[in-house]
Amino acid sequence: MVLTEDPNSELLSGLVDSVKEISMSPECRNVCKKMHGNLVRRIKLLSPLFEELKDNNEELSEEETKGFELLRTALDSAKELLKLVVEGSKVYQTLQRDHIADKFNQITEKIEAALSEIPYDKLNLSEEVQEQIELVHAQFRRAKGSPELPDHQLEVDLAIAQREKEPDPAILKRLSERLHLRTIDDLKKESLAFHELVIASGGDPGDWFKKMASLFKKLKDHVQMANPEADCSEAEKVMMKHRSPVIPDDFRCPISLELMKDPVIISTGQTYERSCIQKWLDAGHKTCPKTQQTLLHTALTPNYVLKSLIALWCENNGVELPKQPGACRSKNVRSSISYCDRAAIATLLDKLANGNLEQQRSAAGELRLLAKRNVDNRVCIAEAGAIPLLVELLSSTDPRTQEHAVTALLNLSINDINKGTIVNAGAIPDIVDVLKNGSMEARENAAATLFSLSVVDENKVAIGAAGAIPALIKLLCDGTPRGKKDAATAIFNLSIYQGNKARAVKAGIVPPLMRLLKDAGGGMVDEALAILAILASHQEGKVAIGQADPIPVLMEVISTGYPRNRENAAAILCSLCTVDSQQLKLARQFGAEKALKELSESGTDRAKRKAGSILELLQGVDAIVTQS
Repeated sequence: MVLTEDPNSELLSGLVDSVKEISMSPECRNVCKKMHGNLVRRIKLLSPLFEELKDNNEELSEEETKGFELLRTALDSAKELLKLVVEGSKVYQTLQRDHIADKFNQITEKIEAALSEIPYDKLNLSEEVQEQIELVHAQFRRAKGSPELPDHQLEVDLAIAQREKEPDPAILKRLSERLHLRTIDDLKKESLAFHELVIASGGDPGDWFKKMASLFKKLKDHVQMANPEADCSEAEKVMMKHRSPVIPDDFRCPISLELMKDPVIISTGQTYERSCIQKWLDAGHKTCPKTQQTLLHTALTPNYVLKSLIALWCENNGVELPKQPGACRSKNVRSSISYCDRAAIATLLDKLANGNLEQQRSAAGELRLLAKRNVDNRVCIAEAGAIPLLVELLSSTDPRTQEHAVTALLNLSINDINKGTIVNAGAIPDIVDVLKNGSMEARENAAATLFSLSVVDENKVAIGAAGAIPALIKLLCDGTPRGKKDAATAIFNLSIYQGNKARAVKAGIVPPLMRLLKDAGGGMVDEALAILAILASHQEGKVAIGQADPIPVLMEVISTGYPRNRENAAAILCSLCTVDSQQLKLARQFGAEKALKELSESGTDRAKRKAGSILELLQGVDAIVTQS
């Protein structure tokens, strides 16, 4: 007997795989970056729909299957376009950007049309997933026919670069940055993409090829001028390597008078080469070699600004930074810089692990700033093993050290891989403890860290189980304006998980949310409504909200609020009125019919549906009264 896969299951599995493939699409680094990113982001949000339907294992009707088949075709087209803009010629895409923008719009229209064919109300979906898909559908609807805003600077630069024989270097520099054609390696990849285009055209590329070739040559010449070693002979490279430009005094260590490779700042504000000043300190000296001032402490702070300036000077003058002992040979300045950064990180980690309280505080503060600075630092710091050490410092009795540690973890958690490392290091209970007992700054950043970690669904469960929600509610009540925002975003994200809704209600979240909702000048109305709307989908949430006299303020928001707030207020009202006829009567007393009729005509799509549902309930009550 041959087993064949159920057609519905095969269709949904294919859609799940398509979304995963699109989600893993490499970053786009050219003029299509924004269009590429927007399309990938929206498609990723469709994943819960297919996952839930696949798990439910229910048979799809012919109407439902038709919509999903259309969507599969649209996603296949999206994959081809996304691959094209990532791997294709950057110059071609720049010159043909209007044509490519049309292709993105066509894909958006296909996906929106397919989503319109899917009858969500007939599918067995949870309310959260249905609302998310409706919001995604609305995003595709808005994006359809909404052209990307023209990049006027790019258009001007392209026009000049194509028209003039020798364009201004500043223009070529802007174009090379915009097209991400910055290095010789980038140029080689572009040449290959060029070649593929010519082959695809059957050897007759047409007039557009001349424009491409002309622009590419100008950009290539500019990049090679900026990288003088790129195309010169071996003899010329040797001459460049051994020439001896005058080293600026500010780049020399005051002790050795040599070019600094790892500059550090001491307590007097003077900068020295790390190894030189460390020898001075190890010899027992307690003063600054240059000023003879007594040192307040012996901590060494990396001078990253000066190191960057030295690296830039070296790059421009063909000088290699001196190699550290034991370091592997470096072929260019950039790899040397990377090694120095890693060495500095390793030094900071040693202080975290073995230093005294002052050194730990200083090192945690440095890592906090480094992790905030850029993506590479976040990866390097995590790879060096900083996360477990920072988690240990969450229990520090020194408030400032604790603040630095939790904020460093917050900055590191921006990286998705680091999220898992932080959780696996057992950080969640300690972050919750900081949220409960830390300083106000530490509590705020602990809340923000929990929000960041809760982006991963399984972490929502662990964070809720660790007792975070009562502490977040406390911060929502007594925190600074920023603290309240951090707490609200974390509570909202955690409450997407059904079990956390019950925890939040039991912890008494509804009364403070109602206070924030009624305080129009407090700046928290949007957040309060969003959380109440998600809690109203839970039975205990409905009961708690219904006991808080919500109707007057909800009707006020529906009548006079901003579009998103009117939508959430209508969603809450709809949840209440569906199960409690008393709330429906109260709503009528506060002018519901007029306000809801207006909302059903001028609100968002979701607001119109909710308003229509409540109006139907009101009409049903009228019909019962008439019959009796």
